[in-house]
Amino acid sequence: MDDLQKRSWAEIFTDSIRHNYRAIRAELPEGCRFLGVVKADAYGHGALRVSQILEEEGADYLAVSCLDEALELRRGGIRMPILILGHTPKEYVRVLIEYDITQTVTCLAKALEFSEEASRLGKTLKTHIKVDTGMSRLGFLCEGEHFEEGVANIVAACTLPGLETEGIFTHFSVSDEDGNENRAYTLKQFALFLSVIEAAEETGKIRFAIRHCANSGAVVNYPETYLDMVRPGLLLYGYGDTSGRFGLKPCMRLVTTVSTIKYYSSGTDVSYGRHYTTDKLTRMGVLAIGYADGLPRASSGKCSYAVAGGSAPQCGSICMDMCMADLTGLPEVDVGSEVEVFGEKNSIYEISDAAGTIPYELLCAVSKRVPRVYK
Repeated sequence: MDDLQKRSWAEIFTDSIRHNYRAIRAELPEGCRFLGVVKADAYGHGALRVSQILEEEGADYLAVSCLDEALELRRGGIRMPILILGHTPKEYVRVLIEYDITQTVTCLAKALEFSEEASRLGKTLKTHIKVDTGMSRLGFLCEGEHFEEGVANIVAACTLPGLETEGIFTHFSVSDEDGNENRAYTLKQFALFLSVIEAAEETGKIRFAIRHCANSGAVVNYPETYLDMVRPGLLLYGYGDTSGRFGLKPCMRLVTTVSTIKYYSSGTDVSYGRHYTTDKLTRMGVLAIGYADGLPRASSGKCSYAVAGGSAPQCGSICMDMCMADLTGLPEVDVGSEVEVFGEKNSIYEISDAAGTIPYELLCAVSKRVPRVYK
């Protein structure tokens, strides 16, 4: 990035991505595969660059949300297996097969559509079955009274012409949450998942080569769920290890600059809505970052940013392209000075907590107009 164009940018630490991959991998039993979740532009870190690193490091699989994300990786030279976690219209089965992309199957109706199209092409589409064990989102419904029908539908989907069912997976909803109730719910999901697999393999005389359910929370808290492959997302990028056992490193630092400094008398209203009024002579900095860059407006007036010499409280409503911060008592900070929104000196959790959200959202929200600088 041209220094003269510096406004706001996200520093991505490639060594930290490698470190986190190796740290997680070291915890896995021999033979357990590693799937790196790189959907949503690798949680804002740059899907192609992160995928290149994972391919170099020896990861086994990648996961994305949709066909466009998968094609970006294939066209960027990524050759390792890619699983689409979300929906793909049947009209794109040809593209899935052409680019060797694995598609999730979430119900029998979709399996029939994929089978019909693959058979018409005289080709085979590789698939993974998704089981809904309590997330209540995508997947074959198999809980309670739906168990027998759900298993029968999975078997039917696995034996359709034109489909090669390589794997089966589910998703935990509270594996990253503390408490006995959440632990019981996660273990209930896991037990149901194992029961579905056992019943489907027995009644359908089939075998799933890859069984996976351990998302980031489960990788940290439920090693018994690792099975054939783990599926870390946020964990890969340095967040979610509340125990600190893995020794992970955050991989992104969001930085902006001071574009203007002004002095306001006591009683001056600042920004939209007049939600902040100075109570003293205030040295106020205008920062070159706003909600269009990914800074959550909900954090307005509730957080601080790291600057030379200390911490600068954010003041008033965050605007689309800029926000204000109190630089009183921070003489080292001048026009052009760097301001760390989140990173090593200012935890992302301070911003996410202030906004009433989660780190996932902040990382994914860093917009395309914010350059990624790989270091």
